[in-house]
Amino acid sequence: MGNLGWLLLNSLQGVFLCVWTVLCAVLSLVLLLLTFSQKLALAVPRVIWSPGLFWISGLHLEVEGREQVDFTQPHIFVLNHQSMADICVGFVAIPVGLRFVAKKALAFVPFLGWYMWATGMVFVDRGNSRQAIRSLNKAGEQIRAGANIIAFPEGTRSTDGVIKPFKKGIFVVALNSGVPIVPVAIEGAHRVLPPGGLHLRPGLVRARIGRPIPTAGYTKADLEVLVRDVRSNLIALHRDIGGAGGDPERAVAPRQQHHHNGVPHPS
Repeated sequence: MGNLGWLLLNSLQGVFLCVWTVLCAVLSLVLLLLTFSQKLALAVPRVIWSPGLFWISGLHLEVEGREQVDFTQPHIFVLNHQSMADICVGFVAIPVGLRFVAKKALAFVPFLGWYMWATGMVFVDRGNSRQAIRSLNKAGEQIRAGANIIAFPEGTRSTDGVIKPFKKGIFVVALNSGVPIVPVAIEGAHRVLPPGGLHLRPGLVRARIGRPIPTAGYTKADLEVLVRDVRSNLIALHRDIGGAGGDPERAVAPRQQHHHNGVPHPS
């Protein structure tokens, strides 16, 4: 297919993405109003929204390792980040309702923001460290109540598929809540949907779910040790499915010094 053909196809896919997202958000909200069940509303991205986007994009997903996790128990699922397609991959690969920590700006997006707010997603104002800490504490409370959280601790997409250093925030939540962390490696998403625009290409994406890593043996003083252990496991999983892995020595992202009212923003 030539460049013009891909441009036309990607434009149609972009329209479908917008319309499909609105329809699924409305369906989720209607289910929530009729049944008062967040569980049903949280199932929509896994059962309807993501499969629809897989179909329109030509994405084929292979998942390994589900048998290693007791999905009746709450976990924090930590994924590497290659593409915007990773969100759909995570929803389908992990067979439970998922919540995630999102930028506060998404709360104001029509339909999507309404869905996220109604289903208990956690919004973080990255320019306000006090609010960010409150949001992380809220995420911890949800986990202790039985919620499952999905996180991309690299903080940004990897343009070359190599796993970047991890930010610490979600690991603080894990220590405070005491639930296991499950590493989930994704490979191929950056070829299906490269960063920098909607340039969808059909292809295979592989996901491998690792063994849960208990947090009970770690203390707050061991925070960086926990980050390194989880990232090392994720790197090994990533290489097992054909990925590039990452530099094990560059495990923890440098602390960001974004200030708000004189208070540094936490990494």
